[in-house]
Order: sequence, then structure tokens, then C-alpha cells
Amino acid sequence: MSDGMFRTVSRLRSGYDPDEVDEFFDHARQLYEQGPGTALSAKDVRRVGFEMVRGGYATAAVDAALDRLESAFVARARAEYVAQHGQQAWMGQLGEQARTLYGRLGRPDGDRFAPPEGREQGYEPADVDELCHRLVAYFDRGVPLTSGEVRSATFRRRKGRDAYGEPAVDAFMARAVEVLLGVE
Repeated sequence: MSDGMFRTVSRLRSGYDPDEVDEFFDHARQLYEQGPGTALSAKDVRRVGFEMVRGGYATAAVDAALDRLESAFVARARAEYVAQHGQQAWMGQLGEQARTLYGRLGRPDGDRFAPPEGREQGYEPADVDELCHRLVAYFDRGVPLTSGEVRSATFRRRKGRDAYGEPAVDAFMARAVEVLLGVE
């Protein structure tokens, strides 16, 4: 990654702050090139947030680059773990994570996640449950599903006690991405 790698949007629209994005990707590249044991993980990449500014970098392009970077860090972590503990241990670790996810997936539609707190907005349960059905099909029958499909899933917004709270859904989907990346 290098400065100016991403295109900017018009000065009338908002995008990610170019200075923050360039600094983050330069730092990430340096850490990745240092090799195993660096201070940046796939989880750190997933949690990064950039300020929005007028005329900033196009968000879709930056988000896609973050997805690729997260995948690269996961692949390296998997290679390190397999080299140290073996493939069977890696698959056992993924299996344990998948079982944890599967416990949540077994709950009935509309009851998988807690509602939002107070007057906060949440996600439409039907949309979230639809993605959960796809995860069940993946785990039960091996129906293809990629981490990219989970990452790019969008849910309609909903207010009230009938919605799913965003933090719980987001954390669950982040763990699902981790498991899928570990297998890809």
C-alpha cells in the first residue's frame, strides 16, 4: 500500500480521511513485512475506524482493502499456528469456535439476540435470521458461504424491543467471519 492508492470522492461527498488511511496501511504493511508475532492482528484490522471527511477516500475501496488485509493476517496466523501445533490442532480450534457459534444459531428466529438498549436502533430480525439460516446450512450441509458474504451482509434498521441489538449481532458476525476465514 502506498500514499494515494485509493481514489478520492468529490469534495461534495464524504469519504475516509486520506491521512488516517495512508498512515494505517503504511503501518500495517510494515508490521506484516516484519513477519510473525507482530502487534497487529486480523481482529485489529476489522475494528479499525476512520474519520469521514469531505473529499476523502472512497469507502468501498478502502473497506475492500481492509478485508484483504484481514484475510492476509488470518492466513499468516493460521500458517504460524499449523507450523507450531499441526493442522489437526488448528481444525480443533476452529471446531470449538464453530460449536460456540452454532449454539446461538440453534435459537428460534426472532430470539437469537437481545433487543437494543433503551431507545437505540437495532437490526431487523428477519434479515439477521436469514443470514443465520445460511450459516446453519454452511455448518450442517456444507452449503458454500464465504467470509466476504458475511462481511458484506446488510440488515435493515428497526427500532424497539422487536429489533436485535447491534453490538451482539456485530460481535457474532465478526466471530463467524473469523471461523470462515480460518477455513478459507
